[in-house]
Amino acid sequence: MNTITPTGHYPELAKAINASDLYFKREDLHPYGSHKGRSIPVMISYYLERGDRKFAISSSGNAALAAAMHIKRLNADVGHVSQVGPVHLAVFVGSNISPAKLDKLKALVDDNIQVKKKDRPLQALAQATGDGSRSLRQSTDDTALIGYKTLAEELAGIENVGAVFIGTSSGTTAQALAQSFLENKQPTQVHIVQTSSCHPIADAFGPFDIPEEKSDADAVVDHIAYRKNTLVPLIEKTGGHGWIASNEEIRSVRELVEKHAGLKISSNGALSVVGVMQAARMNFKVNGSAVCLICGD
Repeated sequence: MNTITPTGHYPELAKAINASDLYFKREDLHPYGSHKGRSIPVMISYYLERGDRKFAISSSGNAALAAAMHIKRLNADVGHVSQVGPVHLAVFVGSNISPAKLDKLKALVDDNIQVKKKDRPLQALAQATGDGSRSLRQSTDDTALIGYKTLAEELAGIENVGAVFIGTSSGTTAQALAQSFLENKQPTQVHIVQTSSCHPIADAFGPFDIPEEKSDADAVVDHIAYRKNTLVPLIEKTGGHGWIASNEEIRSVRELVEKHAGLKISSNGALSVVGVMQAARMNFKVNGSAVCLICGD
């Protein structure tokens, strides 16, 4: 089976965090920089086929990067541009976006791609949508679920997979995976991991004794959690759970991953590994290997 991103097996790291077996699904190595590269291009293609040419997105970084990179690629296709004209994208980011992500986005700016820093990026997105742009907001559009089917298929191909752990903001990826596993009668748990500063979905699996602190993992920002009422029952049907990661755990896991797997991962990427570590500590039963989605910066 051809896969978009590689999978790594880390028995030494598994032993260090008391997991029975452990794999990493390296979505940080996706050509578009994160797992959002699975879904955003599919959304764009879906709406292009229906006549949309102008898009807008509000993002903490990864989804916006995937959108900008894909649209830049589309506009570089001379045949595509000559036949139907360029595709336009407006990106709205908040004041707390990491400088590194903002720099990556600014590097993609051209005549058709704009990046605008806003105090209220969602409000700016609503205005752009009202003015005729198509929103690429994944949390409120089920078209976003379609692109993650390839990820579900690749995960299903991992030997003896028993659970998938996902650092989660809106819950779109987790919902898509849970629905796919359940539809295909695949006995794979879905676990979400949120942060000390944003955990509206994981709260359904609490209570948690964790400090309320600004998290090192800055990609988890969806406090509204539109998908919560759909996602929580799906997670429960898979036999999965929700977890909340503290900064102390994130930093500890990053050190353990570097020591026992020889990898440097971001704080956002470490969330899924914290989930596995917490599940092991709580003696949460996983029938098979745990797979961590390493989802990008």
